[in-house]
Amino acid sequence: MVTCSLGELAVRFGCELRGDPDVRVARVATLAGGSDALGFVASAAYRAALRQTRLGAVVLDARLAPECPVPALVHRNPHPTFARIAALLHPAAPLRAGIHPTAQVAPTARIDPSAEIGAFVVIGEGVQVGSRCFVGPHCVLAEGVQLAADVQLVARVTLGAQVTLGERCLVHPGAVIGADGFGNARDGERWVKVPQLGTVHVGADVEIGANTTIDRGALEDTVIGEGVRLDNQIQVGHNVVIGAHTAIAACTGIAGSAKIGARCMIGGGTGIGQVEIADDVVITGFGMVSATLHNPGVYSSVLPVEEVRTWRRIVGRLKRLDELASRVRKLERKENNDD
Repeated sequence: MVTCSLGELAVRFGCELRGDPDVRVARVATLAGGSDALGFVASAAYRAALRQTRLGAVVLDARLAPECPVPALVHRNPHPTFARIAALLHPAAPLRAGIHPTAQVAPTARIDPSAEIGAFVVIGEGVQVGSRCFVGPHCVLAEGVQLAADVQLVARVTLGAQVTLGERCLVHPGAVIGADGFGNARDGERWVKVPQLGTVHVGADVEIGANTTIDRGALEDTVIGEGVRLDNQIQVGHNVVIGAHTAIAACTGIAGSAKIGARCMIGGGTGIGQVEIADDVVITGFGMVSATLHNPGVYSSVLPVEEVRTWRRIVGRLKRLDELASRVRKLERKENNDD
């Protein structure tokens, strides 16, 4: 078990320590945790719980520090500071370098000796697996896949042909990266499949959630920028480009060829058409983006839930808007003619 003194943590993570530097913590916990644990507060909404805490220490900002009854690690941005400390106190299990006897590895694949290849993994021709990678059980890496150093594929991840993942990517169970995009051409009453000839390039430090799917490009490639965060059950269509450090919440659907800028935050259940979204855009949950957003800012759509009788009245009025607009135009024309 890893334990650290508060003095060590303060120096390592750039915190102001208010309290005994020799106090040691071994884990992280909620504000209801014990004296061997460290917690954090980032919102004044938790002020009452903070006053009652018996933790060994709390990470918080200077505004809340006077109300903390235990040692405090004061930082202007407590949440990411807490995350870094949590990673230190709860390190990942060490790799067991080598290839499991049930794995199937093509003769031309190159596996770094420091990588761990789990049970029932299938690795195709020409695959390259970098140093300290973890390829979990039942993963499939098709021909020409390239994994940079320290990539983690947790389990049952499928990577299509020629997909590349940058350093330190983390991909959760069930994700599929590089399946064919939804490319079909209409020929009378029938559909003709359009070959999907591109692939997917994922930058460094990207996290991809469980059962998320990222389609390969049709002619060009689908590109996920560095530091992107994709939640669970997201659909990314072919030829989509997502800029660096954008975060997208669960159940969002992104149509093919959409371009999303850097540092965007997109709420869960959002639908994004074949549009472009500027850098630094925030879209609240269940939004519908059907036109290009040229400027940074916060955008919302879809009416929030209402009691059913109120909702029916709203819908009824919406349906009558076109009729009302027509009547207003007639009145305006009549008034103009009278003048």
